[in-house]
Amino acid sequence: MKKILHIISSPRGEDSMSIKLGKAIISKIQETYPGATVHEHNLAKQQFPHLEEAHLVAFFTPAENRSAENVEAIRHSNEAIAEIQDADIIVIDVPFYNFGIPSTLKAWVDHIARAGVTFKYGANGPEGLITGKKVYLAIASGGIYSDGLMQGYDFAAPYLKSVLGFLGMTDVSIFRVEGASIPVIQDTALEKGIQSILID
Repeated sequence: MKKILHIISSPRGEDSMSIKLGKAIISKIQETYPGATVHEHNLAKQQFPHLEEAHLVAFFTPAENRSAENVEAIRHSNEAIAEIQDADIIVIDVPFYNFGIPSTLKAWVDHIARAGVTFKYGANGPEGLITGKKVYLAIASGGIYSDGLMQGYDFAAPYLKSVLGFLGMTDVSIFRVEGASIPVIQDTALEKGIQSILID
């Protein structure tokens, strides 16, 4: 039985195109893998703190030497990594903010990227330690950024593919709702995005 981790980063609730697309992806996964369970983490409601000195000190303090303050500072990171490790499939909703990802999602990334825990440096360079996961990105944008004149402004998909791959999650598929703010195109943007979903 597959375990799905659903990461939500939009604060728009049911009006969010990225959430709608993410849920459509999950529905398709459950059709492919009947009985698959879903664990949802809504970053808009359960936000991760942006990294401060206390977090960084805790990250680099050996476990046996951590104070009570270190343990509390590292709690969010440990919980996020445990959620990922427990999942077989990860669906990440990605609203497109100013050519990139929301700060809530970036904070989550900062808490899961841990030297010696989710990646390490060896003789042959960096090695991702979170392996065997399938990741789906549900990206929603007002404009069109997958190709054309604005493609170079897409710093969301390349960044997430790079950082997730660095951590060992190299099997990443991307689906998009594009043109959600463009007249005429917006009328079928969600439908087109949902129709593009293929589960492998």
